[in-house]
Amino acid sequence: MFKQVFQVVASLALALPLAAQDLVVRGERVHTVSGAVIENGIVIVKGGKIVAIGNERQVQPPADVRVVSAKVVTPGLVDAHSVVGLAGYLNQPHDQDQHDPTGPIQPELRAIDAYNARERLVEWVRGFGVTTLHTGHGPQALISGQTMVVKTRGETIDEAVVVPRAMIAATLGTASRTKSPGTAGKQLSMLREALLGAQEYQKKLKAAGDDATKRPERDLRKEALVDVLERKAPLLVTANRHQDIVSALRLAAEFGFQLVLDGGGESYVVLDELRAAKVPIIAHAPMARFVEELENASRSTYRKLADAGLTFALQSGYESYVPKTRVVLYEAGVAAAYGLGSERALRSITLDAAKILGLDARLGSLDVGKDGDLALYDGDPFEYTTHCVGTVIEGVVVFEGSR
Repeated sequence: MFKQVFQVVASLALALPLAAQDLVVRGERVHTVSGAVIENGIVIVKGGKIVAIGNERQVQPPADVRVVSAKVVTPGLVDAHSVVGLAGYLNQPHDQDQHDPTGPIQPELRAIDAYNARERLVEWVRGFGVTTLHTGHGPQALISGQTMVVKTRGETIDEAVVVPRAMIAATLGTASRTKSPGTAGKQLSMLREALLGAQEYQKKLKAAGDDATKRPERDLRKEALVDVLERKAPLLVTANRHQDIVSALRLAAEFGFQLVLDGGGESYVVLDELRAAKVPIIAHAPMARFVEELENASRSTYRKLADAGLTFALQSGYESYVPKTRVVLYEAGVAAAYGLGSERALRSITLDAAKILGLDARLGSLDVGKDGDLALYDGDPFEYTTHCVGTVIEGVVVFEGSR
């Protein structure tokens, strides 16, 4: 009976607008990620921000604030690339908005117009400590649309959104080869043609200045690509085979846009090129099926990326089958076991993911001034038998129980 009442109260609480709250979080081990692990640590959140962190001798929690405790506390997890919220758990046409098959190049499609804050998969990943998602259109078209960054909270997009447009999603390889483009050469030709068209549109806009009568007719597709050319939005290119990775590097050098590599199944072959170009990588999920373009992938790649000094993060990625999403907590655990180690694995789903998204001043580590986003566990987060027992977003406990 008590459990039923608690569940009803919790559901009613989550249905209300989620305002930043004050909270004290205690942990037998607190992983700050940016610094040392704190034994018997305390994190104080006020107004949604971390205002103090330290051990029991350094921090005195206020007496009138709610306290939650766990064996292990980490920053809220950041999923560096997902389609959750556009792709739904039912796997039916009405909840599959991550791809529009009507055209190969559609950068004007906005993730914010398709995101479903009430999607059950958002609730699901929140229960594993995921507090932030970089989500949007998936790798099924040459340019499939835009991505966005959200917190895994709220009933509406306005409550969830952090960055309305984060990147423009593109794909090189067989996943985006349909009737047109049908070959690698055609893919690059079409991308180059689209970027050249955006350059011409950019020139006309600059020439017109403030004179509205001289401005060209609005073109949402070209406007989105102009922002790529002006480095206002990175081009997120999914590429797994080494030749497609090199093609993406060459295109970025030609047009001067900011490239973020997604997938990178054979990135270990071109480490020198990636390091020279200073390209961040959102690496494929370690438990993805190693078939087709991932046939040469390796679970030791993450260690090699880290050893090479490359900035990379892990992701849940895109799944074409039920349940439509992986969980970055588990993916990082596998990467840790294959040589990455627990410390670097945790960074890959917290601070390094936040850096790639340009949000490391706000997210990814437990530091004073950052958002009060925390994940609570009853043991080592990367042990299979460990459960997430609490998730906190800006001081609000949005999940409490055991998963």
